[in-house]
Amino acid sequence: MANHNDLQIYRKRYIPPECILLKDDVIVEQNEDYILTTWHTINPKTHFDHGSSCYLLKEGLKISKFYRPDDSLLFWYCDIVEYDYNNRENVLTVTDLLADVILYPDGRMKVVDLDELAEALEKNMVTQKQTTASLRQLHHLLSMIYRDKFDRLQAILNDRGL
Repeated sequence: MANHNDLQIYRKRYIPPECILLKDDVIVEQNEDYILTTWHTINPKTHFDHGSSCYLLKEGLKISKFYRPDDSLLFWYCDIVEYDYNNRENVLTVTDLLADVILYPDGRMKVVDLDELAEALEKNMVTQKQTTASLRQLHHLLSMIYRDKFDRLQAILNDRGL
């Protein structure tokens, strides 16, 4: 990818359908394996308002830390995604493949939005290839969590104070 100062990142969702330029996100670091960003919520929330994200470009994952207004960690949010990079325009489109995992500081975990993945497949919003990729990436992520290897992903953000 070209210089991160010029990189534009779009977030694409199927449910609800949208494609938004993350114009206010700040790219902190970028290499061939990941992009690190900090951000404030697009639509303000009362229980969180900012965070940081690690776009794992080779793994189809986006790992984010959501912070409360007092800077305490609310949770880790793991999106299953696909990446599409347009070299000519230096644009990265991050498409949410709907399955998500939320990890709380107290160790609780939730797998969410599998119903949305099923709905998107039924309505031909996503392809069979995207659905199987989403499920495989979800399995990979859950295997890391179950084998206590998630700290490898957390370290990318934590070691940089994000």
